[in-house]
Amino acid sequence: MTTFWFTVIAFLWTGYFVLEGFDFGVGMLAPLLSRSEAERGQVLGTIGPVWDGNEVWLVTAVGAMFAAFPAWYSGLLSGFYLPLFLVIAGLVVRGVGLEWRGKVASPRERALCDAAVAAGSALPAVLWGAIFGAALYGTPAAAALGGALSLTVTLVHGGVFVALKTEGPVRERARRAALAASAASIPVAALALPAVPGHHGPSWAWGTALLAMAALAGGAALIGRRREGWAFAATSAAIAAATATLFGALASAPLPGLTLAEAASAPYTLRVLTWIGVVALPGVLLYQAWTYWVFRRRLTAPARPAPADARPVFAEGRPGGAAGTRPAG
Repeated sequence: MTTFWFTVIAFLWTGYFVLEGFDFGVGMLAPLLSRSEAERGQVLGTIGPVWDGNEVWLVTAVGAMFAAFPAWYSGLLSGFYLPLFLVIAGLVVRGVGLEWRGKVASPRERALCDAAVAAGSALPAVLWGAIFGAALYGTPAAAALGGALSLTVTLVHGGVFVALKTEGPVRERARRAALAASAASIPVAALALPAVPGHHGPSWAWGTALLAMAALAGGAALIGRRREGWAFAATSAAIAAATATLFGALASAPLPGLTLAEAASAPYTLRVLTWIGVVALPGVLLYQAWTYWVFRRRLTAPARPAPADARPVFAEGRPGGAAGTRPAG
């Protein structure tokens, strides 16, 4: 049961890094990819329907750690209290920025919201890599390298996602941004990932580390050929393989001086958690799949902004027809 629940937690963290990874990348790239308010809305609209659902993976992963491995949870929280506090602060600031920017009118207020989204995306993107790098090696150099890896990979992932979900000039800018970020992420990955299984990881972690580097390079090649769908699959696979490499190394000692068996809850607790997971986890997966299916289409920026007093209407004679706007009155 200990191994089973460690695998479940690794799966939950993988889902979080893959899904929130492009959220963070989009938030950081939005000011660089847009030249107008319409384009800014187009970029942020790619994550608008899904960003809060993606955070469910973090809540579930941390909750599972608390229940299944309380010593790991408490040791991680106490050992990395300040960076974890900054992660939470970044997530809060980003959420406020995303929610408020559609409710404020002045350009200055929207600029503040955009800055909050960018800063609130950058903080977790850097700090998650730094936290897990430090947890694995316990050195400032490892934390810096882990932060650089997570930051650059999320920029690539976010750029590819925007290119996949948009049309027009934004799509081309996102493609170029993803290629530029790849030029930084691939060397950092080549330096950081082989060191993880070389530390105290299992032999199979060498394969996942090589897979992560190959998928990252493949994603850059595919986005260069304008194959956004395959490029996004490649960057997702790179993040998943890198996370598998990380948790393969953490399996022997999730924290320095703490084995997995020492960190685990009692067998009875793990059995109860298994029944809860059997009921709850499929629901989370189905909800996420349904959300992405509903919002699967590309977004375009409107040719001109709607009047300030516009209200949404539907095409006459067609219930549920295409939405448009017309001035009130």
